[in-house]
Amino acid sequence: MTTDESNSDNGLMERQTTGEDRVRMVTRQLSEPRTANWIASEADWSHEPTKRVLERLADDGILRRDDSGTHTTYSPDSRRQAMQEATRLRDSGHTVEELTGILADMKAQIRDWKDEFNVESPNQLRGTIADEALDAEDEDRRREIAREWEHLQRRIQIVGFVIREWDFLAPTTEPAEASS
Repeated sequence: MTTDESNSDNGLMERQTTGEDRVRMVTRQLSEPRTANWIASEADWSHEPTKRVLERLADDGILRRDDSGTHTTYSPDSRRQAMQEATRLRDSGHTVEELTGILADMKAQIRDWKDEFNVESPNQLRGTIADEALDAEDEDRRREIAREWEHLQRRIQIVGFVIREWDFLAPTTEPAEASS
C-alpha cells in the first residue's frame, strides 16, 4: 500500500504546521497582552522568527503592539475583532428581529443582576464580596456573574452595532434592496 492509499484509508491526511502557522494560531487565542517569548513558547518556535511574524502581524493591523512597558507585548486589535464578530453575526443566518430579541434578553439579564445585587456595574458587584459576609460559593457566583456581565456588555455593543448597520454589513453577494 502506498502512502497516498494509507492516507485515504485513514480519512484526513495528517497536516504539518509551520512555526508561522502556530504563531498565528496562538495569537488568535490571546485574551490578554503577551510577550514574544511567551508566544514563541506556546507556538513551540524560536524567539527571532516568532518576533518577525508578530511584527508583520502588527504592521498589518492584526495585532496591537505595546511598547510602553518593560517588555513589548502583543494583543489582538479589539476593533478588528469586533468588526469580524459583527460580520460573522450578520452572516450567521439570524434575522434582524432575532438579533433584536437576543439584545433585549441580554439587557434584561443585566437589569436582573442590578436588581438582585443592588449594584450598577460588574466592579460594584465584585466590591460586594468584601462588603458582605458571604460563603465561598456565593463569592464565586458573584465573580462569575461579574465576568458574564462584562461579557454581555461587550456583546450588547456588537449586537447593537450589527442591528444599526444591518444593511452596511450585508454580504456583497446579497442583492441590494431597492430604495423607494
